[in-house]
Amino acid sequence: MSSPLQRPVDSGLPSSRPYIPLVAEKDVDPSASVGALVKDATTHMSTLVRSEIELAKLELTASVKTGVRGAAFFIAAGAVGLFSLFFFWFMVGEILNIWLPRWLSFTIVFVVMLLMAGALAFLGWRKVKQISKPERTIATLSESAATLKSAATHTPPPAPTPPFAGR
Repeated sequence: MSSPLQRPVDSGLPSSRPYIPLVAEKDVDPSASVGALVKDATTHMSTLVRSEIELAKLELTASVKTGVRGAAFFIAAGAVGLFSLFFFWFMVGEILNIWLPRWLSFTIVFVVMLLMAGALAFLGWRKVKQISKPERTIATLSESAATLKSAATHTPPPAPTPPFAGR
């Protein structure tokens, strides 16, 4: 017999995805015991939770696919923009060539590009230096570890410390 999450073999539908059947419920037996009623309620709650999880999976999958497609367009736009920069700088060199010798105009463009690359690298280095360790996560992990150790040794846990007490 198949589980409630598997499609029936004779349904003609692909079985690659979980399947939660939607069927009409039988009437509640008024003479059923409390245990049977609790079992039915548990089964219904389990089915409801599984169907909600399946719905969330389907919605998230669709959203992720749409996001990936959008990201692909942004990546393509970035690549085209990056390649067009070559032509922009070539154009700047040719415009400077109107007033200056060709070698000097392209040397100026080269130096300007190097200065821009250096400035951007410096800004990136400053931002990377500002990255700090995740203090709140470290504090909560330390508290969790202390609580688990105290639970294992049956001793009272130490008092928690506020994550940003020293600031």
